[in-house]
Amino acid sequence: MDVTDATFQSDVVERSNAVPVIVDLWAPWCGPCTTLGPMLERAVAATNGAVELAKVNVDENPLIAQSFGVQSIPAVFAIQEGKVADQFIGALPEAQVTAFVQALLPALSEADTLVAAGDERSLLQALELEPGHQAATEALARILIDRGDAAGALALLARVPETAAARALAAEARLAEGGLNVADVDDAEVEAHLTQLLERVRDDDAARQEFVDLLETLGAEDPRTSSFRRALAARLY
Repeated sequence: MDVTDATFQSDVVERSNAVPVIVDLWAPWCGPCTTLGPMLERAVAATNGAVELAKVNVDENPLIAQSFGVQSIPAVFAIQEGKVADQFIGALPEAQVTAFVQALLPALSEADTLVAAGDERSLLQALELEPGHQAATEALARILIDRGDAAGALALLARVPETAAARALAAEARLAEGGLNVADVDDAEVEAHLTQLLERVRDDDAARQEFVDLLETLGAEDPRTSSFRRALAARLY
């Protein structure tokens, strides 16, 4: 995210109490900054939300740069629990940037290691150790859906907080319970089915749920999702 002098306290200092935040001090005219920025973005994205990235344009937000005592850029600071945990100045090779980010990750628990194995037995063991383990729950739900146990997958997903991945899995499971296996339906059939459901969404709760679930399985990146969501809103409101 882009952070300003006005939002730094909430977006970085306070946020760092929940998750490590890397602050990238840069400017558009800084050549090394434009090289380093994408490296940081890739390394942070690979943590799947375990680390966050705050980008600060020093030309527009001089107070932040002053607070760090920065005299040259790029300058990168890792903030944890409101304090600087690590830092470097200047561009680094991508391997070192990745190592900088990875060092901020918490140590893997035994459950995390079991989840990495990926097989059903390991996932079940992970959930015995940590019943609310999000990744284990989602991975096991995927296995159950593929096996045809949609009800089991839904019961499992109901135990953990809703995430984008969990929503998509739950939608797929509900569709499977209704007899629609999205893995067996091609793009043309999906569009045709959505179009048919659209005629019934106003007065048919089941059709409306199926319509929303299909859009969830398509994903927000699919251009059809936004167009069909607009069509749904037009029918309902």
